[in-house]
Amino acid sequence: MSSHVIDAPKAATIPVVGSDKTFPVRRIYCIGRNYAAHVEEMGGDADRDPPLFFQKPTDAVVNSGATIPYPTKTSNYHHEVELVLAIGKGGRSIPEAEAQSHIWGYAVGLDMTRRDIQGGGLPWEIAKSFDHSFPVGAITPVSETGRIDKGRIELTVNGKVTQESDISLLIWRIPEIISRLSEFFELQPGDIILTGTPHGVGPVVQGDRLVATFAGLAPLEITIGAAA
Repeated sequence: MSSHVIDAPKAATIPVVGSDKTFPVRRIYCIGRNYAAHVEEMGGDADRDPPLFFQKPTDAVVNSGATIPYPTKTSNYHHEVELVLAIGKGGRSIPEAEAQSHIWGYAVGLDMTRRDIQGGGLPWEIAKSFDHSFPVGAITPVSETGRIDKGRIELTVNGKVTQESDISLLIWRIPEIISRLSEFFELQPGDIILTGTPHGVGPVVQGDRLVATFAGLAPLEITIGAAA
């Protein structure tokens, strides 16, 4: 018999490449404005400013192969492809030299954004943290990939390349992201970190098919469905 007064929410999980087990998601952290070309295309200055962190709700997770609804309260719904870190070992104030040892695996994901709300100067919560806003591919264990600090990341929409760059161009590199984030939050196993999006972000509409790829990782494929 359940000890809860209502049914407990279903835990969010992400598939793991080569396994019938899944990765349970605790928190989802994101970093904004982390490629110079993207900062510039959004009208900003590409100086090395302090990292801009925000979160998405755990139930924003959408696994590859899904059709996600076009969200409410936007007419400018944008894609942002990102390399995703899955944290397997927690810690606080993690030194950069030790940061890589906290990564359990990697995936490719999308930070879907209501750009007209974000651009209006309103709280990022409703621009970034809505339902179905984090599609993500299966996680590949670091034991299979080794350390990732370079490699091509790409997004196609209906077969046309819209975003492409190299992870080596991150303003704040992966060890720095983990170290800095752990100064503000104690990281725990099950945490997810999105590392930022390159230039080329743009709108999607109903019927669009998005494919996100990173060499050596499982691809992410989603379709944009009818309005929610």
